[in-house]
Formats: sequence, structure tokens, C-alpha cells
Amino acid sequence: MSNHSGGHLYMQTNELRNAIVHYRWSASGVLTELERVATGGAGSGTFKPISGQESAPNSFEGAASLILAQDRQLLFATNGGDNSVSSFRVGKDGQLTLLAVERTGNPVEGRSGTAKSLAFAAATGTLYVLHSFGPDHLRLMSVDRDGKLSARPERHTVNTHDKPNRVSTMVVLSPDGRFVFVGTTFDEPASANPDGSPILWVRRPGGSLRSIASNAPDPDGLVVFPVGGDGSLGTASFHDANGGSPFYIAFLHGKPDTFVLGEAVGDGCVIGTIDRAGKLDIGPLVKIDTSAGQPSELCWLAVSPDDRTVYATNFGYSNISSYRINGRGLEIAKDPACPKVPGDGTFRALCGDVSSGPSDCWLTPDGAYLYQIYGNASRLVGYATQPQGLAGF
Repeated sequence: MSNHSGGHLYMQTNELRNAIVHYRWSASGVLTELERVATGGAGSGTFKPISGQESAPNSFEGAASLILAQDRQLLFATNGGDNSVSSFRVGKDGQLTLLAVERTGNPVEGRSGTAKSLAFAAATGTLYVLHSFGPDHLRLMSVDRDGKLSARPERHTVNTHDKPNRVSTMVVLSPDGRFVFVGTTFDEPASANPDGSPILWVRRPGGSLRSIASNAPDPDGLVVFPVGGDGSLGTASFHDANGGSPFYIAFLHGKPDTFVLGEAVGDGCVIGTIDRAGKLDIGPLVKIDTSAGQPSELCWLAVSPDDRTVYATNFGYSNISSYRINGRGLEIAKDPACPKVPGDGTFRALCGDVSSGPSDCWLTPDGAYLYQIYGNASRLVGYATQPQGLAGF
């Protein structure tokens, strides 16, 4: 939320007793914490359900776990630990009032649930709740005008007949409300090395090795559902994302048919379009410098309000790269766009680098400031955006 003199930033803690942290950001970009409001649900704490690690950043391999409704009167947040969603009323001063807490309908199996990404269709009052693990990856909720939640019976999967254990990352509603996009990262949950780091390969009958990264080698990692008039979803279609693990989906502000994908194992981004009939056209992968090791785990994206710049968070490299949208496609603007932020030394990324685990980020509506979470450094860093990169403050 924002106005000419600053605005409000919200993030969730993912603690076992989950809470929303409400910040005020000033015209100079400085953050001031205003309140912490309990969600009434549970996060996973330091446990990482994707890999089973006891303590690791990026607990759910996803994004948009906390979203504002289009009119900015309601805020929704996932509670990954117990598979529930919380709704809040947003006051004129940005303060939050808890309205409801509702289970998604998926049972919690093991130490934690995996509800982690949200999209909201205001026209039908439908909230789409994505879980990392299926088979019922996508569940629906109805939201009434008072912000009360009620779980719907529908359930949808991103699995295929020969991939029954896929791991999804993010759900996004297209700006015209006609399609729901779901990103994926793995075709099956990763096993772990003795140090707890995930293994991206499995041995098939006959001894051959196969990558578990979605969309590599099978070109089916981006999943699209048509949306019905009541918010219900039709049959999923599976698409080639032109890169391994299409993790993050970001639509442009001024071109509602155009989107950018962050490819976590592809080490880069692609730009694509979707027409009203649901036909996709996705361009070539534009990779960042991978001399630090592969994969870079390029995951989270932020698109500038003028649709000229894309900021891409590199989970493995502990930094951010920037892209320029040049009218024909994507090109590297600055790589990296900021210095590496060191972690506490206890976590290694898939490429083997000691990482601070940067995850979700947020760009102010005026495009002046970018805020980046570095989970394994316990830091929320603010940057001033500049033509030649980012300047921390």
C-alpha cells in the first residue's frame, strides 16, 4: 500500500505462532515497524518441509503467501504449518484486524503442512490456495464481503499420470481473470545429502540418472487452468516454460497479456504472452552469469511500474540480478545488481555456496525502493533502485 509520502509493507514471520509484521515505509524508503498481529494459525518455524531440513530459509519454495485484495481493504495470509488461511481488514491507517481463520481442507501430514501461495479473484470472491505438496495442490475458498472465509470442495492437481508427486511454487491469476497460472519446481520431492542439502537427481531403473527439476527434461512445468464464471477451474494444460523449474510468475502492469517467468534451475528468466483463448507464446531463456555454480536458484521477481526493469532474486547466490525489458524481449541490465549478503554460515544452496537464502521481495508502487528478505541472515534489506543496479541503505 502507498501514497505520495510512503505507505505500508506487510510480511509474515512463519513462526510456529504465525504473525504479520506491519511496517511503514517513508518517502525516503526507511522502514518503521508499527505492529505485529497474530494470524491465529501456525507457520512451520525453522523446519523446511520441502527437504525435511531442521533449520533452513525458504520454508515453502514459493511466493505470494501474503496478498492484498485489489481494493486494498482485505489482506490474506497462508499459515503453512497447519494448512490454513487468515483474512484481515485493512484500516485507513494500514492497521490490521483479524477477521477469520479457515483450514484449506488438506490434512497436515508429518511435522508441517505446505499451504504457501495465494491468488484472489475479487469479481467472484474466490481465493486460490496453493500447497507445495499434492495431490490436491490447489484448493479454493469463498470470501464474503465481510472477509469471512469458507472452504470449497474443489481440488486440483499439477501432477501428471507419470509424475504423481510434483512440488508446486506459486499461483497467479491473470489480470483479465480468465486463467490461473501455477509454477512448479520439482517433479518429485528432493532427497537429501548427509549435510541436509537436497539432491536434484534420481536413479531410474537401468541405472540412468534423471533430473527432478520440473520442465527439465520434460517440457511441462508451467500449468494453466481456465477460470469459470463462478471462479471454478477447468482442466489444466501443461506448457513448456523454456527453462528448468518455472518458479515465479509476474505479469506486467501495462501489458496484461505479458508475463515473466523466473526459472530456478534454468538460471534465468523468460518473457511470454497468453491470448484470450489461452494460447501461450514463450520466448528464449536469458541466463545470468553462473560462474558461481549451478543452479543459481533464481526464484523471486519484481517488475518495475513502468514495465522496463525486472529484479530477480538469486537464492543460491545471496544477491539480486536485474533485467531490462527492451520491447523485443529480455536482456541483462546489471548482474549482479547488488553486493552479496552473507548468511550465518549454516546453510548451503543447491550450487554448494554458503547462502543467506534471499527469498521474497517487494518493490514500492513508485518503483523507488526494493525490499529483500535474507532469511539465513535474519535481515530485511532496503535498496534504492538506480539505472545501474541497487543501492542499499
